[in-house]
Amino acid sequence: MGSVCIQIVESNPHLRSLLGWHLQQAGYGVHQSADVHQAKEVFHIRQPKLVILDAELPGGSGIEFCRWVQRYQPMILMLSARNTETDVVEGLRAGADDYLSKPFGMQEFLARVEALTRRNRVPIAPAHIDYGILKIDLVQRRVRFQGDLIDLTPQEFSLLYVLAQAAGLPLSRSELLQRAWSDGIDNPRTVDTHILSLRKKIETDPRQPNLIQTVRNVGYRLNLELLNANPVLSSESPRDGGPDRANPKKLIPYSTPRVAP
Repeated sequence: MGSVCIQIVESNPHLRSLLGWHLQQAGYGVHQSADVHQAKEVFHIRQPKLVILDAELPGGSGIEFCRWVQRYQPMILMLSARNTETDVVEGLRAGADDYLSKPFGMQEFLARVEALTRRNRVPIAPAHIDYGILKIDLVQRRVRFQGDLIDLTPQEFSLLYVLAQAAGLPLSRSELLQRAWSDGIDNPRTVDTHILSLRKKIETDPRQPNLIQTVRNVGYRLNLELLNANPVLSSESPRDGGPDRANPKKLIPYSTPRVAP
């Protein structure tokens, strides 16, 4: 936890020192500020991952500082002697991720800090997703299907990747728009158009798709049951032992899927 930097913005010097000591004992890096002006300077220099913020600060409201600092997206734990529902709602709407009323127990305080810093950790994405015949390289943004490199547009790649991430769960058109499109497109039919284009490139028969399935009244899903049925590319045709050129997308059993780090 020593790599996690925490800033304490608290007007009470005794409480500020007490919180700082306990956090340091727990292994956190701690920087303390007594007012809004000092807090802004320290924040710019230290760039903490978590700000522990007193709602009642001299030289400016803690709520105002919360609105200012949340644009930089640290986690914010707000401390306040005010504990009405209105006060809590105001703090959360100002940008706080959690709200702790004074007085509070040190064990609860540390548990909340731990929960917030745990939430702040960013998981490492896999370098590629491998379902045997379907391989998605997230670094090079390339897709291989049955050993062949598939020429996808950037948007088709993003759409296929989002479907693969869902691990077989159906995703609505709205969910696909939110996850696979970055420019705020809100027309669900855009998804249908790209799904059709994607099917033409990886389905044996795009008119009867079995890899990218339509889920009625929901949206679309990637058929992992088909991939998990162990299909691999046939290297021989039924008649002459050569490649099956009549059906290059024919599926025969392959190995179990895996995700590589």
